[in-house]
Amino acid sequence: MNNINMQTWGLTILRVLIGWHLLFEGVVKLWNDDWTAGPYLLSSEGWFAGLFQAMAVNESLLAVVDVVNIWALILIGAALMLGVASRIALMAGIVLLSFYFLSHPPLIGSQYLAPGMGSYVFVNQTLIEIVAMFVLLAVPGSDAIGLDRLISKKAES
Repeated sequence: MNNINMQTWGLTILRVLIGWHLLFEGVVKLWNDDWTAGPYLLSSEGWFAGLFQAMAVNESLLAVVDVVNIWALILIGAALMLGVASRIALMAGIVLLSFYFLSHPPLIGSQYLAPGMGSYVFVNQTLIEIVAMFVLLAVPGSDAIGLDRLISKKAES
């Protein structure tokens, strides 16, 4: 396998895995009738804690945040897995995960309600996934493997 094929497959696999993660998180939240972002937002610490906590205590706003969060995860995840509208999905994913990162930054001494998946002082898995999406945005692979390729071929003919 030459380098171009390995790079294309590597980027495609990365895109699909990130898509799976986001889609799975959205579906789990959708299927759980009791799920709400409220406790997560209330446990926010760091620079924007007041903003996120204000979202949690406003019932109307929290209802909107819950729906937007669930469907953003599902739609972004599905788009990345299928390789359709990948650039838009990557940008939306970066924005969404940046909100997660800003609400729960991995700062020294932070004590969050739910244990994180790993925090290594300023770097956590959320930040790594954001950077991975930046890489995918800079070096797109869905035009080679994904529905975007089929769509662009139809547009050319």
